[in-house]
Amino acid sequence: MQTGLTTKILDSSEAAVAAAARCLEAGGLVAFPTETVYGLGADATNPPAITRLYRAKGRPLFNPLISHVCDLKAARRLGHFDATAVTLAETFWPGPLTLVLPKASDCAVAELATAGLDTIAIRVPAHTVAQDILRAFGKPVVAPSANVSGHVSPTTAAHVKRDLEGRIDLIIDGGPVEVGVESTIIGCFDPPMLLRPGGIPREDIEHVLGRPLGRPPLDAENDNGQPLAPGMLTQHYAPRTSVRLEAETIAPGEALLAFGDAALPGIDQALAVMNLSAHGDLTEAAANLFGYLRKLDTAEARAIAVMHIPDRGLGEAINDRLRRAAAGRN
Repeated sequence: MQTGLTTKILDSSEAAVAAAARCLEAGGLVAFPTETVYGLGADATNPPAITRLYRAKGRPLFNPLISHVCDLKAARRLGHFDATAVTLAETFWPGPLTLVLPKASDCAVAELATAGLDTIAIRVPAHTVAQDILRAFGKPVVAPSANVSGHVSPTTAAHVKRDLEGRIDLIIDGGPVEVGVESTIIGCFDPPMLLRPGGIPREDIEHVLGRPLGRPPLDAENDNGQPLAPGMLTQHYAPRTSVRLEAETIAPGEALLAFGDAALPGIDQALAVMNLSAHGDLTEAAANLFGYLRKLDTAEARAIAVMHIPDRGLGEAINDRLRRAAAGRN
């Protein structure tokens, strides 16, 4: 579905950054690269712009958004940082880490962006283009993944165009992203909690904190049925084709999302095969995950069979996305 907008696509440059800042100031919607996935940006202080973003994505209004800022100083204006939050921010920002914190009393981010919660999700991205846009704009920017809600997240500008052309104003093309899965989300509660695995492995965060992280159930919600953080809906990151996990054989008419060098029985019957990492490298697998799911989704297969992926390091984030992709599709 298109809204009649003409979506402009610009290669990243100083002129493109300036155009993005002007568009955001005017209440527009701008897709831009971060190190994790492409984000769809709107002025976090502008409720009509945020409403446009929810509508463009088809995202439910009860699902909160992450506010992006350029540095820790700007983040402190939005949320209350305890010692744990400061340690994590100073260690991992800028980078693929989102912190969920109590909102500051004078937080400028609109209530609509936090879905009425008394907490706020904040990230300082590392990507140069994202940083340049945030500094040029000078205000927080909400930026969920730049795709139709629930679909596979975008790792290239072409993915954004396929999902959102005619719904948004501007796409800044910064090439393929580096990390390939969304940010890790930590709830700065007592004790701190891993709300969503992502681009920084759990083990790295636990090493810095010197303690294990708690983990909510897959569909964790508050007392009002809202997710505690973005990206926690049970069915999310999903291709249109059903996804079958922990495949040990390939059925006729299936496509295969492989990992490592093991050959499964029936692989010669697969309509299409893509290997996240033939060498078993989880960093490479994470970078390839969403792009390969999108490609296999075009194979017109009866299902996408997914080989076993170790649940360690970035494998935890990969498996989290695959479980959500498979939920409700089978």
